Amino acid sequence: MVGPHMEDAFNFYKGKPWVRSYDEGVPAELDIRAFPLYEMLDKHAREDAGHNALIFMGRRMTYGELGELSDRFAGGLRSLGVKRGDIIALFLPNSPQFAIAYFGALKLGAVVTPMNPLYTQREVEHQIRDSGAKVIVALDQFHDKIKNADAEIIVTSIADYLPKHLAIAYSLANRRPKIEAHKFRDLVKAEPLAERPAINPEEDLAVIMYTGGTTGIPKGAEITHANIAANLQQLSAIIQNVERKFNVERGVWVGVIPWFHIYGMITVFLDAVYEGGTIIAMPRFNPKETMEAIEKYKATLFHGVPTLYIALLNSPHASKYDMSSLIACISGAAPLPREVAERFEKLTGARLREGYGMTETAVVTHVNPILGKHKVGSIGVPIPNTIAAIADPDKPQLLPPGETGELVISGPQVMKGYHNMPADNELVFFQCCGHRWLRTGDLAYMDEEGFFFIVDRKKDMIKYKGYSVFPREIEEVLYQNPCVKEAAVVGVPDPAAGEIPKAFVVLKDECKGKVSEDDIREYLKDKVAHYKMPRQVEFRDELPKTAVGKVLRRALREESRK
Repeated sequence: MVGPHMEDAFNFYKGKPWVRSYDEGVPAELDIRAFPLYEMLDKHAREDAGHNALIFMGRRMTYGELGELSDRFAGGLRSLGVKRGDIIALFLPNSPQFAIAYFGALKLGAVVTPMNPLYTQREVEHQIRDSGAKVIVALDQFHDKIKNADAEIIVTSIADYLPKHLAIAYSLANRRPKIEAHKFRDLVKAEPLAERPAINPEEDLAVIMYTGGTTGIPKGAEITHANIAANLQQLSAIIQNVERKFNVERGVWVGVIPWFHIYGMITVFLDAVYEGGTIIAMPRFNPKETMEAIEKYKATLFHGVPTLYIALLNSPHASKYDMSSLIACISGAAPLPREVAERFEKLTGARLREGYGMTETAVVTHVNPILGKHKVGSIGVPIPNTIAAIADPDKPQLLPPGETGELVISGPQVMKGYHNMPADNELVFFQCCGHRWLRTGDLAYMDEEGFFFIVDRKKDMIKYKGYSVFPREIEEVLYQNPCVKEAAVVGVPDPAAGEIPKAFVVLKDECKGKVSEDDIREYLKDKVAHYKMPRQVEFRDELPKTAVGKVLRRALREESRK
């Protein structure tokens, strides 16, 4: 039953006070259209056939080529018996093959499940088994991890779409034994699929995206065509508004964050295709190569994570490249330290803003206004057609504004549910005030202007002698130390206190061997309360991270509890 206080809280959030903080030109509400995702490639292949869709290691692929090759790949999949609703796993880095296979599968009515190339054989087998994938499209160098999978295997070489001189050099340097599998280059010679399947965008899945596993076993999020179509239209309202201000006719996206992750797949790969822009597809992150590409191709849009921006700033080549073409940079997946944002903006002149999203929300729900008022340390404001609220972490009820609780989301981009996990769906969703709310697992609050601030992950909060200690707060202070390159704080068991904060610190090269644990604690002494002070400090050469660059606090916590 919904009480009067609950109704008051809902009406406040429903009023969307954050809209007043939108950049001028960004509408509060959009007329969202649900459509099959293959439609956007069909449109640009027809209307912008000669425009570059991808640039890969210097090799250019137009929308016309991408459209035809994905049509042919769809025909090749059909020849293998793939039909509407079948699951196709992509075990590929950012590459033309990823784009061809992705759209080829969708054009057949199949469902894509991308896999992390860093996965071990056990992790690969879990996703194949859990998703029910019928076909795996993989790089030849990953074949050993999938050769025993109960699925049809299609292999490709990274050299298949390199410029000719690089392809020859790569093939000579990377000779591989013959692999018994279907060849990608043969399937793209198949008779092109001309017809399109009947898709119900609101019900039919486009992808099953597996969560990063930062809090346990990865779960498969079932995401429909309509979920992704909605988020692309929401993002477009923001991106096109910025492009208009800077007179950019067609954007150039830096495609360095991985497309097998929801962040890269939506905000770079698919958003660029939706806008008819160009993607600089990069199979790995190398700071020097990334900066070279930004300068050479006049990139305008950059999506990354804090560790990526930190690596660019700490590169000895940082001041050697002209990155002034960038008009907007977004940081997601993890908290963006204030120091990093300020240094990057000073280096490039670009606007670097923090945003927020989840695999389960396909993907973006919040972003700081790019042109107008923004708040460093905030994830920003909900994007058009999205309602965010603060809820009781343990009860299905919304909290009044000003309180700290669990961030919950309602919007057209929210997933259908977890694949084959009804019990988890019961935990993550609740109904209130006529809306379906998704629990994010993040503790947050909203200020008087509608900006949201993440306090910490619900599962990462440390309980020290009854006090609540939030790792993110301590990490923010550590990042202000000029000698700290990276930092993470976790709770470790203590018989007297319950848990104590422990800090893991990566020092900058020039400070290694010169900074002690006591130096770190002395730096924190007058900046955090006594009960928040890390009782242990451990120096590391690097911190464990997910493939997208998010620090794995869970792994550090588990190590410390052994």
